[in-house]
Amino acid sequence: MRVVLTIAAKDLRQRMRDRSAWVIVFLAPVLISGLMALAFSNSSEFRADIGVVDLDRGPAATGLTQVLKSPQLEGTVSTRSYGDEAAARRAVDAGRVHAAIVVPEGFTAALRGGGARPVTVLDSVDYGLQAQLARAVTESYVAQVNADRLSVATAVTAGAARSDIPELAAKAAVLRLPEQVRPQGLADDPLKVISYFGPSMGMFFVLFTVGFGARGYFIEQQQGTLDRIAAAPVGRGALLLGKSLSTFVYSLAGLATVTLVSWLAFGARWADPAGVAALSTGMAVAVVCLTALVIALARTERQAEGIASVVVFALALLGGNFVFAAGTPLMRSLTLFTPNGWALRGFTDLGTGVRGWAAVGAPLLGIAAFSAAVAALTALILRLRRTP
Repeated sequence: MRVVLTIAAKDLRQRMRDRSAWVIVFLAPVLISGLMALAFSNSSEFRADIGVVDLDRGPAATGLTQVLKSPQLEGTVSTRSYGDEAAARRAVDAGRVHAAIVVPEGFTAALRGGGARPVTVLDSVDYGLQAQLARAVTESYVAQVNADRLSVATAVTAGAARSDIPELAAKAAVLRLPEQVRPQGLADDPLKVISYFGPSMGMFFVLFTVGFGARGYFIEQQQGTLDRIAAAPVGRGALLLGKSLSTFVYSLAGLATVTLVSWLAFGARWADPAGVAALSTGMAVAVVCLTALVIALARTERQAEGIASVVVFALALLGGNFVFAAGTPLMRSLTLFTPNGWALRGFTDLGTGVRGWAAVGAPLLGIAAFSAAVAALTALILRLRRTP
């Protein structure tokens, strides 16, 4: 073990003397993730400005406005009042509000058996998500009103006097549908941009460690360093473990630096620090396996640099380091073949409030499977090379 630690310490000292290593693994990912956090600081905040046109002036219409101002929608929905539908339509078209709800005259009277035109939702193609929210709230409220109206009609049909309709309508207004939908499942906290792109940029630049490690191996081979180590009473296993340990420590330190700075300086948040540590450790192991594969495939320093570049950018593009991996079904499928894609899936779950094994279980298994496959391929290539 002492020999392994000595070799690892020697490799780490060499890397720390290289200024480009400091820039690529520690400085660049922090700066780029910080710029992304500043550029997209408001992109994850969903808000809906909804206009309301109350032509009814009755308690049923007032109830809809109260729903839009309820504590559940506070911070998400803001309302503005307009005198008529034409004014609301102009506001929607001009982008002053995202959608508008028009409550027709006679809406409250419909509870007493009268007729009324449907409630209208004015929307814009530019704000489809906000329009869906306005429609969902309106449809839910109208369903409750229709249930109240049905209960009053049922009471009158059963023999209640028509003179009691106002009292029955008032009692029905405080009732609620007996069956309700309550979402229950994984946490759904909003994902902050820095919570995704901080680890994403950290992993992207740490993947360049593959090139550093492979290039360093061939440089030492050319300088005769490996031959001198082999001449000493040091086994090949100790040499391999020492170099793997240095790559692991260097990669893990880079990922830890980016996540800590993203948390302390830019407000990134993840529900489970242990999960963050586990994912970072898994990625560091994957980097070690990829470095070994590049060394096995290459025969010269230049070949190692070329192969490493192809591997790094292929994994970054397929894994979703530059764009959200959940954008398309194809992207979601391709990420399953990359360790960084699995890790980003775990960081996304942690960033939305998921904790423990539910967040990192599948990603860690995916990273482990990738690392095992790469290690097996590396062993096969080395064996084939030794076969005459």
